[in-house]
Amino acid sequence: MAADLPDLPDLSYDDVLRAAEVVARELPATPLQSHPLLDAAVGAEVLVKHEHVLPTGSFKVRGGVHLASTLTDAEQQHGLVTCSTGNHAQSVAYGARLAGVRATIVMPSTAPAVKQDAVAALGAEVVVRGETLGEAGAAARELAARSGATFVCPTDPRIVLGHATAYLELFRQAADLPVPLAAVLVPIGSGTGAAGACLVRDALAPGTRVVGVQSAAAPAGWRSWRSGTIETAPATTRASGLATTTGYPLPQGILRGSLDDFVLVDDDVIDEAPRLLATRAHTLAEGAGAAALAGLLSPGRPGRSGRSGPVAVVCTGANASAEEIARLGAASPAA
Repeated sequence: MAADLPDLPDLSYDDVLRAAEVVARELPATPLQSHPLLDAAVGAEVLVKHEHVLPTGSFKVRGGVHLASTLTDAEQQHGLVTCSTGNHAQSVAYGARLAGVRATIVMPSTAPAVKQDAVAALGAEVVVRGETLGEAGAAARELAARSGATFVCPTDPRIVLGHATAYLELFRQAADLPVPLAAVLVPIGSGTGAAGACLVRDALAPGTRVVGVQSAAAPAGWRSWRSGTIETAPATTRASGLATTTGYPLPQGILRGSLDDFVLVDDDVIDEAPRLLATRAHTLAEGAGAAALAGLLSPGRPGRSGRSGPVAVVCTGANASAEEIARLGAASPAA
């Protein structure tokens, strides 16, 4: 099923700069580091942006922090409702706690228990509905309509701008490199991170390619980008953070004109990426959080495209489930 892109808010680099001022008051900058053993394993110069070290273990907390600073009077009075498989849920719960407002998070039954527990620990109410993110989203919108709370879409403009601050940091850090970045690889679920990367890249480093990476077992975003319309697709990926069943209009509107490439990778390749991060970069990552690196491991190596210079990959999350951690030892890391 496909739908045309609607009229969308016009987000700018200046909007990202304003969001960065808010986020920097609450969150520290995260490192952009090289790991020689990882370079040797991948066969390329790789810089890892370690977003997993932030509170909640994910870059998405940036969205919640920015959201908290922009709540309307009605949102403060009636609270927030959202849907998520985990990291966006923790982001909104974190932001709601900062702002002192109620938050209800609707999660599908497939969301890892560790992520459900983490949301509850932040003070939000967890409601489990449906087996897919799409079903949870429908339940969340219904709950918001009944309660008077505001439904916070995972691609709310305030969330997108918060996420974009990770890439503002990255490109500012990379400005000191002796050779410019050839590419930045970004995992794509809803596409907010990649949209933020494009907003910043276009202003600061137009010669650097931005490449989106998504699971082939959850290709709705990739289909939407290729067609220029909003597409849906089943999501059977093991990487819960990538398990979106639809494209999202706001990120897609940005990606359509700015994203240089968008690749699909098999779940087995996504599983290999956390092994490499664990064994070659001392970094625990969930599958979705390592998907950017998986793009460098896939056939054709889309991040390179013959260009010289290092490639940056963003480790977006460390909230690995028990099953994901068990899979780290299921095979030997790539040589």
